[in-house]
Amino acid sequence: MTLWGLFMQADWVVKTVMVLLLLASVYVWAIAFEKFTSLRKARSEADAFEDRFWSGGSLDELFRREGEQPNHPFAAVFSAGMREWRRSTQAGAGSMMVAGTKERVERAMAVTIQREMERLEKRMTFLANTGSAAPFIGLFGTVWGIMNSFTAIASMQNTNLAVVAPGIAEALFATAIGLVAAIPAVLIYNMLTSNLAKFAARMEGFAAEFGAILARQTEAAAAPGRSAPAPTPVAE
Repeated sequence: MTLWGLFMQADWVVKTVMVLLLLASVYVWAIAFEKFTSLRKARSEADAFEDRFWSGGSLDELFRREGEQPNHPFAAVFSAGMREWRRSTQAGAGSMMVAGTKERVERAMAVTIQREMERLEKRMTFLANTGSAAPFIGLFGTVWGIMNSFTAIASMQNTNLAVVAPGIAEALFATAIGLVAAIPAVLIYNMLTSNLAKFAARMEGFAAEFGAILARQTEAAAAPGRSAPAPTPVAE
């Protein structure tokens, strides 16, 4: 009546259910480790980038250092906004340029934020599916095992507990494995969803601040007889 013994005595259908649930549980923890590590790295890189951004230096220089080949989400958002601002301000001047540039810069940064969040949220669907489906998959194994137990009672014509106990135990073992896979998946999914939402809000806040800086520079560039100055962030 050990756990390994229950597994070895189980019907092949129940064994298949158990193996699938165990593999799902291992993959859930692998996703959790990868996601928490990625988020910790992304937050660290965001802190360092914002320090450089608000240091008062030229954003053109920052763009040359990090914007050409961004390797983290904040740099990607900055690169998208800066690149679109450069293209727009070089196209012409006037009030129409001001409104159009602001809209294009905001759209470029919004699309980049969405793309970066999709990358960070990759494989989150598996956590949600495991959390919702694993208990029912385990329950299927339980029902199948109990059916086998009743079949054994009918064939042996013996209702002694020793006859039906192993089958019922292995059936309940399948449900237990389903819960082992589902409970961590639900908890990890909720934690990651909250952390990802906070990181997305942080990126959107940065994009709004950066967009305001570029909007001021665009308005200055649209003034008669003036060209677009190199943008420099000023902490508010």
